[in-house]
Parts: sequence; C-alpha cells; structure tokens
Amino acid sequence: QVQVVESGGGLVQAGGSLRLSCAASGRTFSNYAMGWFRQAPGKPREFVVVIGWSGESTYYADSVKGRFTISRDNAKNTVYLQMNSLKPEDAAVYYCAASPVGLGYYYDSRRYDYWGQGTQVTVSS
Repeated sequence: QVQVVESGGGLVQAGGSLRLSCAASGRTFSNYAMGWFRQAPGKPREFVVVIGWSGESTYYADSVKGRFTISRDNAKNTVYLQMNSLKPEDAAVYYCAASPVGLGYYYDSRRYDYWGQGTQVTVSS
C-alpha cells in the first residue's frame, strides 16, 4: 500500500503560480512512477503529467507543457508540481497518483493504483 496526500492548492489569479506537493508513505516510494491528474466539474479526469521513478523521465499533457514542471525528491518521498502562468481552464481538483508499473500508458488513470484525495486549484480571471 502507498498513501498519498496532496497539498498546496488554493485560489490564484490568472497568470499566477502555485506549487502542489504530494507526500507519499508506505512502500518504497522510489519504485513508483508518480502522476498528476485533474478533474474539473462536469468533465472526466484528465492526465496532466507523470515522472518516472528516477526523475529523469517526464511526460506532460500538451495543455500544460511549458507552464508546469514536475519534480520528485525520493529522499523526502515527495513529488512537486510547479504550475506557472495559470489559466482559468487549469482550475480543477488535482490528484496525485502512484503507478507501480512504470511509465507504460502513463496517461491512463487505470495504470495508477494509489490516489490521493485531491487538492482544489481555483484560477480567477
């Protein structure tokens, strides 16, 4: 079992920045690829970004490429999502998730076994 807890959400003006954190506990954190997904009201959950176990491989959704940056600190069992130049369409509940099967089909939420409760990001225009 891996427990993940997100933090860092909040209200920000368009063009602003937020940094989300995802703290994991339980099994060896460094064995897992870690992803962020988001879900806006009335929309399906969508992939945002993923980082491989070593931190060397990352994949971003086109909608956030160049604005968001994912990183991980395996010594602290934590993943970070730096979000810059936020847009109103970025508003959603952001979920952190752990995948034990690496980066294959990283965009598919079914590849992730462990999920946090989510943190709300609100972007005002």
